[in-house]
Amino acid sequence: MNIEELVGKDVSNAQQVFKQIEQRSPCEEEAEKVLDYAKRYLEDALYYSSQKRFETALASVAYCEGLLDALRLLEIVGFQWPTQSK
Repeated sequence: MNIEELVGKDVSNAQQVFKQIEQRSPCEEEAEKVLDYAKRYLEDALYYSSQKRFETALASVAYCEGLLDALRLLEIVGFQWPTQSK
């Protein structure tokens, strides 16, 4: 898999997570702030991908995924990462 395909897969997975995410924690304001940052990193990934700057797009989507995972590990939100079958 080349970097362009990897960016596309990761962006698609993050987009699917945002469609299914559910908030579980009462610290709503803080969670919303972190979710907003994650969405902005995803938007950055889409922008850089459209500019063919795939290394920067990959870094951006990785930040998005990291924030989402942190929220999930803290049990502030609930979701499952999509699985890809070949």
